[in-house]
This record gives sequence, C-alpha cells and structure tokens, in this order.
Amino acid sequence: MAHGALIVAFDFSKAQEDEFHDWYDLEHVPERERVPGFGVCERWISVANPKHAVATYELDSLAVLQSAPYKAIAYENLSVWSKRMGRIAQRLLRFDGEQTTPGDFVPKAGAGGLLVNTMNVDPAHDAEFNDWYDNEHIPALSAVPGTICARRFRDTTGTHRYTALYHVESPEVTMGEAWKTAAQTPWTAKLRPHFRDHLRILARRYVRAA
Repeated sequence: MAHGALIVAFDFSKAQEDEFHDWYDLEHVPERERVPGFGVCERWISVANPKHAVATYELDSLAVLQSAPYKAIAYENLSVWSKRMGRIAQRLLRFDGEQTTPGDFVPKAGAGGLLVNTMNVDPAHDAEFNDWYDNEHIPALSAVPGTICARRFRDTTGTHRYTALYHVESPEVTMGEAWKTAAQTPWTAKLRPHFRDHLRILARRYVRAA
C-alpha cells in the first residue's frame, strides 16, 4: 500500500498557549508515536501567525488510521484532554492523504521549515492540474537549493483533495529568488485561477520552550 500522511492544523489563539503545547507534546503526539504504522511525527508553527500550529504524521499507509491501536486513542475514544482542546482550538485542516509523488520517499526528521499547500481544483482542469504539478511544479521546486524534498498527497474523502508538502532547510528558502523563479511560470499562472479552497501555511519547526 502507498505511503500516507496525516496533516492537522489548528488556530489555538483562544487556548492557553502553555496548555496547548503541553497537550500536544506530553499526550497527543506520544500517543500516536506508540501506534504501529506511525513514523516521524513533527510539529510546526506558522511564520505568518504564531497561533497557527501544524502537526505532520508519516504513516506506513492510510490503513493505520483504521487500525485497532489508533481507534483506541482517536475518534470517539479521544482523551478528555483532547476533547477539551478540540472545543477550544479551531481546526483549520485535517488531511488524511495517500502519497502520489514521488513514490514512497519519506524525508528524514529535522527540516527547519515546512510549506503546506492544500487545495481543490476545478474538475474540468483536474487532469492538467496533475500534469503540471507532477511534471513541472514539483520537479522545479525540488531543484531549488535548500529544498529537502517535495511531495504530493491525495485525499479522496476530506475537505481538500490535494496537498503538497515541502520540507526545506528553513522557511526563508521559499522566500528567495530561486523559489520564486521556479514557482512563477506561465503554466502556473494559467492554472492558478482554477484553484479552489486554497490554504497555504509556511511554518518553522516548533521547538519546545525550556
């Protein structure tokens, strides 16, 4: 089965910051790290809004999310603390995706930055959108100095069908001229009007306060 990823983003501006991070660091992530089939679990904080947090979980496959060990800590079996935080923090995104490009490649932990681009596309342009992404956009951004890896995922049941994850040495990689040149092409400009529900989060690796 194809490699998968679980991506979750929250606006925690209405939560106590210390409690939000304690919940994630001391309970939520450790619970998931113990589930067979979960790989690297990482946390990120938005560059534009420090009250927006992203968590990324590498999965052996999406079947992990239907396994008995995961169901024991998720869905209706969420902990009291998770249910409390779910009422306080606003979820911006939950994406359960199967990796489509490039194959089953998984980055090592430790990137300094992450760019999440998630969207739907006008169905009439779906085929061209995927052609552009796979054959121009991902290869071009993968070649930018400082890009560790660029991957695409597809979710057939959630609110957003497509997500691209870019692990970079630092968020600043995506602000440089090389990135802009790779991203701003005539083909990109042609397809951009057909993006729907576009959410872009540029984030820096979360580091727990001492």
